[in-house]
Amino acid sequence: MSHPFLVKDIAFQAGLSTATVDRVLNGRAGVRRQTEMRVKAAIAELEKQQAGVTASGRTLAIDIVMETPERFSDAVRAAFEAEVTTFLPTVFRCRFHFAEIMKPIELVQLLDRIRLRGTHGIVLKAPDIPEIAAAVERATKTGITVVTLVTDLPNSSRAVYAGADNRAAGETAAYLIGNRFDGAAARVLVTLSSGRFRGEEEREIGFRRVLRERYPEIGVAEISEGHGADAATGILAARAIAADAMINAVYSIGGGNRAVLAAFEEAGREIRIFVAHDLDADNRALLAAGKIGFVLHHDLRTDARSAFRAIMSGLVKERAAPAVLSAVEIITPYNMPANN
Repeated sequence: MSHPFLVKDIAFQAGLSTATVDRVLNGRAGVRRQTEMRVKAAIAELEKQQAGVTASGRTLAIDIVMETPERFSDAVRAAFEAEVTTFLPTVFRCRFHFAEIMKPIELVQLLDRIRLRGTHGIVLKAPDIPEIAAAVERATKTGITVVTLVTDLPNSSRAVYAGADNRAAGETAAYLIGNRFDGAAARVLVTLSSGRFRGEEEREIGFRRVLRERYPEIGVAEISEGHGADAATGILAARAIAADAMINAVYSIGGGNRAVLAAFEEAGREIRIFVAHDLDADNRALLAAGKIGFVLHHDLRTDARSAFRAIMSGLVKERAAPAVLSAVEIITPYNMPANN
């Protein structure tokens, strides 16, 4: 496997021992396919970083841990990689740990492995549950700065939250949908990936509050635990549509939008307005095709910048300043920002 990097650098990036990396590089027997893929991914990541940064300045390794659909993790990866070059001469090496669904015990074990292996900081998108808060506490007690990303763990010892004001995002969705129906009765299908995420819960709270106060004629039907995956979300959406003939709008908090649209089409049901979150590849295509009406977008590069700054502050023992919340933008097919 040809590469210009030291074995110790590849091992550091991959989170493996130098002996394991050496076995992979030299094609020795007994290496699992998963381990080989981790080494290849680490080399690819180092090549990207080498292309965009210089060797001067301090090198900091940070771990980005997320339970999220692949379409969103791809957007996050792109944002963090784009922001790396803005912090020169400090060089951030980002190690990504993404999974669409992770059991709490798996997340806890991953966080503990990262803590024991060593890192300069952890950026975390995870459920707001006591086991995760306890793992964060163990990390921060060893001096690791933890930043929560897009969904918060307010009762943990994390340094800062980097993301949008989720309640304001939910309120904005309610305003768009309420104005669309202009006093007429309606029923909105609200989709959550999981009720365990604080950010999604806050979006729903903001959404329901504005409907209750300003648009009481609009009702809500909720589905959850599809984890943003198309297959599971589509099944839940189909069941909800079949059970409630009044549903004629969608507020997608948790994703799986292609599957939701397919469920309505299969049932021969009209969607009067569809409001989604995040300009991932799927939503860009659906918005351009007129399948969804609005996307509530916030700049993930702003979140990455906040995370990097918090980690740098933690290394010099400064109190991390509150991260700047990302602005929530209403995106239509006519003001879609470039995909960079």
